[in-house]
Amino acid sequence: MDDEAPEWTDDDFRRARPACEALPEIFGEQAAEEMLTPRRGRPVAECRKAQVSLRLDPDVIEAFRDTGPGWQTRMNQA
Repeated sequence: MDDEAPEWTDDDFRRARPACEALPEIFGEQAAEEMLTPRRGRPVAECRKAQVSLRLDPDVIEAFRDTGPGWQTRMNQA
């Protein structure tokens, strides 16, 4: 028996409510909506990057790739 998480009784199951009903009462409508909305993909960055097409000499790309993983980040910093 776990004192912090005791086994549910039949009465506990009868009194249980879906999260969409209980959470707004506990945390408020807006917080409950955020908790119940699934998050997909990466978190939005504060400073979003722009996607561009860029042509570089092969030796420049090779030099950065030779520095190992993270070479694109280092290229961006340069």
